[in-house]
Amino acid sequence: MALNYVWIAFFVISFAVALFRLVFMGDAEIFGKMTTALFDSGKTGAELALGLTGMMAFWLGIMKIGERAGMIALFAKGVNPLFSRLFPGIPKGDPAMGSVVMNFSANALGLDNAATPMGLKAMKELQELNPQKDTASNAQIMFLVLNTAGITMIPTAVMAMRLTQGAANPADIFIPTMIGTFISFISGMIAVAIYQRINLFRLPVLVFVGGFIGLMGLLFLWMRNMPTEEIAVKTAMLGGIIIFSVIVSFLLVAFRQKINVYDAFIEGAKEGFTTAVMIIPYLVAILVGIAVFRASGCLDVIINGISWLVALAGLNTDFVPALPVGIMKIFSGGGARGVMVELMETYGADSFVGRLACIMQGSTETTFYVLALYFGSVNIKNTRYALTCGLIADVAGIIAAIIIGYIFFH
Repeated sequence: MALNYVWIAFFVISFAVALFRLVFMGDAEIFGKMTTALFDSGKTGAELALGLTGMMAFWLGIMKIGERAGMIALFAKGVNPLFSRLFPGIPKGDPAMGSVVMNFSANALGLDNAATPMGLKAMKELQELNPQKDTASNAQIMFLVLNTAGITMIPTAVMAMRLTQGAANPADIFIPTMIGTFISFISGMIAVAIYQRINLFRLPVLVFVGGFIGLMGLLFLWMRNMPTEEIAVKTAMLGGIIIFSVIVSFLLVAFRQKINVYDAFIEGAKEGFTTAVMIIPYLVAILVGIAVFRASGCLDVIINGISWLVALAGLNTDFVPALPVGIMKIFSGGGARGVMVELMETYGADSFVGRLACIMQGSTETTFYVLALYFGSVNIKNTRYALTCGLIADVAGIIAAIIIGYIFFH
C-alpha cells in the first residue's frame, strides 16, 4: 500500500508543480520535458529488465546446480547462528537461507550483476515459505530492507569514477564509505527488528558486528599502501576469484554426486528468464514515476527547501550541493551516478562536495527500485512497513555520510 500512495503522489505532485510553473513562471517547456522523461523512462525500464535476462538465466542456473548438489543447504547451515536470529521465519537448513547469504556476500563486494539474480532467487524461495502470497512476510521485509541498506565493503565503481575525474587519491573515500554503508545497514536492521520484536543483543549478532568492523580494518591495512591505480584491479580480482570459486565448486560437487549438471542448469536458467520478463511492469511503473517527479523540478524544490531550513538553523550549508546524490540514489542509481559525476566536474573531484557526493553514492541504495524489482518478481502487493524501514536506512546513511564527510574532509 505504501508504494501505491507514493506512486500516485509522484504524478499528482509533479502535475501540480508543472502546472504552477506553466501558469505563474511561464515555463512552456515543462510538460514537454515531463512527457519526454515519461517515454524515455518507460523504455529504460523495459531495457533494464531485458538486460537482466542473460545474467538471471546464468546465475539461477548455477544456483539450481548448487541446490541439487546440497551446497546451498551447507552454506545456510554455516551461517545459521546469525541469520536464524535475523530471519526466525526461515526453517533451519532451508535453501532460502543460503541464497540470502550469497546475495549479501555479492552486495558487500560490489558485485551487482551477481547480487541481483541471487537476490531474486532468494526472494522466490522466501515466497515459497510465505503463507500470504500477496503480502510481504517478515523474512522478506528483513531481506529487502537489508538489501536497500546496501552494505558495500569495497566501493570499486565509485573509486573508478573518481579516478576518471582526476582525483589525486580516488581511494580517499574508501574508509568513509565503508563506515557510512555500515551505519545504514545497522540502522535498517534495527528498524526492522523493532517492528518484528527481534532481540539483536545476541552473541551471533554482536560477533557479526564486531567481525565486520575487524574486516574493514583488515581491508584498510591491505589497501592503505597500495598505489591508487591498483585498487580497482585488486578488488576486481578478489571479486572474480570469489565468483569463479563458487561456480567451479558447485560444478565439481554436483559432478561428483553424478548429477546431470547441464540439465540442472537449463532448469534454473528457464526460471531466470521467466522472472526477468515478469518484473518488466514493476520496473516501468516505478521508473516512470521517478522520472516525471525529477523532470517536473520537484527534486530541486526539496533540495532548496532543505538548504533554506539548514541556513535558518544557523548550520553550515556546505553539504547541501551534494544532497541531490543522496536523495536521487533512493530513487535511481543511474540518476545518482550522473549527479555525482556532474558535481565532481563542477566542484572538483577532491573538493568537499565532490568527496561527499561519492560517500553518499556508496552509503545508500536505490530503495524504490529494489522494492519494485524484488517484490514485483513474486507479485507481492502489500509491502507493509518495508518502505518505511528502507527509507530509515537511507536517511541514516545520508546523515552518516554528511557527518563522516565533515570529519574526514572539511
